[in-house]
Amino acid sequence: MEELKFKTNINCMGCIAKFTPYIQDQEGVESWEVDTTHPDKILTVKGDISPEEVEALVKEAGFVVREVIAA
Repeated sequence: MEELKFKTNINCMGCIAKFTPYIQDQEGVESWEVDTTHPDKILTVKGDISPEEVEALVKEAGFVVREVIAA
C-alpha cells in the first residue's frame, strides 16, 4: 500500500463533503484525509492508486492539486 500526499485547496468541512463522493468508493483507495489546519491543505491518500488518478479525482471535484509531496 502506498501513501500519497498532495497540496490542495480543499480547505473546509464543506469542501471535504463536496470531495467525498469522488473518492470514497474509488477502487484502490484504502483511506484518505485532508489536513485543513496545515497551510498547504494536505490530502493524504493510502492505497493502490496512482498519483495521476488522485489528481484527476481532485480536479473532477473542482479543486486544485498544487503538487505531489514525497511521502
